[in-house]
Amino acid sequence: MTSEHANPTVRRRTDDDLDACVRLLREVHEHDGYPVSWPERPAAWITPPTTVGAWVAELDGRPAGHVGLAGPRPGEGAPGVWAGRPGAAPAVMVNRLYVSPSARGHGLGALLLAEAVAEARTRGLQPVLDVAAHDGAAVALYERLGWRRLATVAQEWGPHGTVAVHCYAHPAAE
Repeated sequence: MTSEHANPTVRRRTDDDLDACVRLLREVHEHDGYPVSWPERPAAWITPPTTVGAWVAELDGRPAGHVGLAGPRPGEGAPGVWAGRPGAAPAVMVNRLYVSPSARGHGLGALLLAEAVAEARTRGLQPVLDVAAHDGAAVALYERLGWRRLATVAQEWGPHGTVAVHCYAHPAAE
C-alpha cells in the first residue's frame, strides 16, 4: 500500500513505544507468522537483555515498524559463523525487525536496517543477523540490500524442532 501523504521517519525507540511495538508485532505475527511462536512476554521479547539500541519507524507520525541491535546470545548462528573469520570485528545482532503489513512498500525495513547498521559501525561492531530460511520475504529484503549469506545452520526452536536458519553479515566489512 502506498499513500501520497506517507512521510516515513526512523527514531530511537523509547519505553513509551513498547505498547505500540507489541501491537505491531501482533499484527505481523497474525499476518506473517513472525515470530514463529507468540512470546509469553512480548515486550520482553522485543527488548532482550543484551539490547544496545532499538528504533521505531513511523509512517504519517504513527509507529509502523521496529528493529533492535543486541549483543550475541547462545544459540544464535550468525555471530558464531562471523567470529570464525580471521580478523573479524566483534559481531552484534540485528534483531526484532518487523513492519506492519499495512505500512509495507514505503522502504521502512531498509530505513530501520540502515539505522541499526549505522549504530553498529559507530560502535566498531559487525552487524549480523539470523533469519528463518523459510521466510522468503525477509531473505529477499536482506539480499536486495546486499547482505551476504555466510552459512545456513540448524537451530533448535523449542516446540518447532530444528529449523534451517540463514546467517547474514552486512557487506561493508567484506
